[in-house]
Amino acid sequence: MLIDTHAHLFDERFQLDLPAVLQRAEAADVQRVIGIGIDRETSVATVRLANQYPLLAAAVGIQPNHAAEAQPGDWDAIVKLAEAEPRVVAIGETGLDRYWDRTPFDVQEDYFARHLALARRLGKPFVIHCREAEADVVRMLRAEFETHGPVRAVMHSFSGDLATARSCLAMGLFISFAGMITYQTAQSLRDVAKEIPLDRLLVETDCPYLAPIPKRGKRNEPAFVVHTAACLATIQGLTEAAIGEATTKNAQRLFGLE
Repeated sequence: MLIDTHAHLFDERFQLDLPAVLQRAEAADVQRVIGIGIDRETSVATVRLANQYPLLAAAVGIQPNHAAEAQPGDWDAIVKLAEAEPRVVAIGETGLDRYWDRTPFDVQEDYFARHLALARRLGKPFVIHCREAEADVVRMLRAEFETHGPVRAVMHSFSGDLATARSCLAMGLFISFAGMITYQTAQSLRDVAKEIPLDRLLVETDCPYLAPIPKRGKRNEPAFVVHTAACLATIQGLTEAAIGEATTKNAQRLFGLE
């Protein structure tokens, strides 16, 4: 039993065979998949898919690298989806990114703050993208934490250091790992994963990106989350069943899934 907490199923690479992709996920004991939007168009598409396929739930938002492209009305559309659509279980993905130079950083911060406020108002968790901006993300999360208390969110596809993880854990966040934790070059990330408490651990694919070993180089898909979970089990010294049970309960708790 597993929950893939981060999948971009709107991607054109799934257009021809999404029903088969979801059948393979169910055959691999994937109980739910959280589809993640990155802008207005893909958030609408993700909600549509969640309404079509019972396996799916949705998160809606404008990812930092797409914030500069947002048109008038796009944010209002995200708000309306989050307010009105019962299949929307989270806000995002949102966050900050200093690796790509697609959106001025002050615009990224503005949109991150909007997502935090929307999630807080609606009582929904939010999904954080962070790339080479750990100090900035922690700074904004700490301001949220000091003003409003524990932060109901997940650091998705975590790639930061242990100090960042501990700062996030102290504020109440969950930490999610994707396929790159299986890569030979990712020992430092595995060292971090070993220190994450079992009750704060999540697993994801971030598909169609970051396919885990032994599927690296192929299009990633939700069924492949079993390989990342198996790697986490080895890292934590647990059985795959124990990791599956724990991460599933954690995802159910964070996203309010039945």
